Amino acid sequence: MKEISHDHFNENSFNMIGKDWLLITAEKDGRVNTMTASWGGLGIMWNKKVAYIFIRPQRYTKEFVDSADRLSISVLPNSYRKELGYLGRVSGRDEDKISNANLTVKQYEDVPYFDEARLTLICKKLYAQALKEECFIDKGIIDQWYPERDYHIMYVVEVEKILEK
Repeated sequence: MKEISHDHFNENSFNMIGKDWLLITAEKDGRVNTMTASWGGLGIMWNKKVAYIFIRPQRYTKEFVDSADRLSISVLPNSYRKELGYLGRVSGRDEDKISNANLTVKQYEDVPYFDEARLTLICKKLYAQALKEECFIDKGIIDQWYPERDYHIMYVVEVEKILEK
């Protein structure tokens, strides 16, 4: 992996997030956990280059993200689609899903990411807030996406480094 400048980042974020999917990865007490995500965004906030990620409260990865100051967001090649589906279905509480998916954890400045990734964003947490029912303008989203009212927590993370294969 080589570091590229933010100015040389040319990914289509709609495809990267919605089609390719992401792995959100963090470390807690020497253990690494990850989850597949297909919701989020990239942009500018507080004059910083940021990513917006969303994690449901019951996700095991949330504990790791909450305990870490930094995390990674990785994009794997399309040939890893089966593994991405598996990592999204299985909880790291129940098994070593990273090993079972045959992925290799690497560290970049003490932030875990995957050697198999074609692109990795090294991020620093800036802000977290739970989505609230009363804030939904389109109330149809609630029944469609939150029938159990398990609203995501939104994290705004600064994209500190971009690594590319």
